[in-house]
Amino acid sequence: MKILISNDDGFQAPGIVALHDALKTLEGVEVEVVAPEHNNSAKSNALTLHSPLYVHKAANGFRYVNGTPADCVHIALTGLLGYRPDLVVSGINNGANMGDDTIYSGTVGAAMEGYLFGIPAIAFSQVDKGWAELEAAAAKARELVAQMRAQQLVNETPWLLNVNIPNMPLEALRPAKLCRLGRRHAAERVIVQESPRGEAMYWIGGAGAAKDDAEGTDFHATAQGHVSITPLKVDLTDHDNLGYWAQTAARLAAGAAAAPGV
Repeated sequence: MKILISNDDGFQAPGIVALHDALKTLEGVEVEVVAPEHNNSAKSNALTLHSPLYVHKAANGFRYVNGTPADCVHIALTGLLGYRPDLVVSGINNGANMGDDTIYSGTVGAAMEGYLFGIPAIAFSQVDKGWAELEAAAAKARELVAQMRAQQLVNETPWLLNVNIPNMPLEALRPAKLCRLGRRHAAERVIVQESPRGEAMYWIGGAGAAKDDAEGTDFHATAQGHVSITPLKVDLTDHDNLGYWAQTAARLAAGAAAAPGV
């Protein structure tokens, strides 16, 4: 079994080192790291199209790229590795990726790139920043990968899982729960500062507080000490409202036909 590991915190981040060290102890498993050179948080699925990308190898064998998390996985799968991994794993992220965070997350973006290539993928994050109880999180990630493998779920059928692990000792972590994504309030106000040249500088504000953290959400599960597991999909189509928009489109088309030259 071959596993490709990436992240968005950069190849030197404690989270990816811990994840690599935990997964490489699985019997019959080969792991390889291709990760960003620098922190690329909130880069989502961005690919670098207008500047060259370079791959370097660190002393510990990790390969790193001057690009985004999705760049790393894309390059790895389209020529760098020379083989097709069985699983793509991203993380362990320094902080939660729950609710609306998943749209922006580079950690999820790296895993999603593997999924888009038809490979099962998992994004791992710790709930709180600071790497507290990181070894426990890595052990829990190893346990989940081992269980997925034992259940023969790492096969030709792709899936994408988003996993958040509370910063707790291993023995204190409660069983994993399958959850839906919660929701956040709008982000905090932008932070404005003055540059040394007197120009206004804008910094994106912090994430908003949880808006929907009801039972069944990832916010609720992790607050109770559970590891949250949320299956994700890429299809953004609003299937529930396709009928409404079909009627609306028909009215718009009829209106345009009745008013030529508008």
